[in-house]
Amino acid sequence: MSITSGIVLYSVFWFIALYMILPLFVRSQEEAGEVEPGTPAGAPDQPMMKKKLIWTTIAATIAWVAAFAFIESEILTVADIATVFGRPQ
Repeated sequence: MSITSGIVLYSVFWFIALYMILPLFVRSQEEAGEVEPGTPAGAPDQPMMKKKLIWTTIAATIAWVAAFAFIESEILTVADIATVFGRPQ
């Protein structure tokens, strides 16, 4: 895997993890009972972004390391995939 491929793959994993983690543990201002003037009642009370970004980075790193190990070990190659689908190499 080239360095560019590694960076792109990590970025994809990071954003997927971010979108999965963002809605976790969200409590609206309405649920908390304290709606700030000028904000919608459904806005998060405490978004905990720093904690979520840390967990996103951890999850993305674990996924990237697993994908990197799988790709570099050549357990499954492009030729194997071509054979499964009956295409010539």
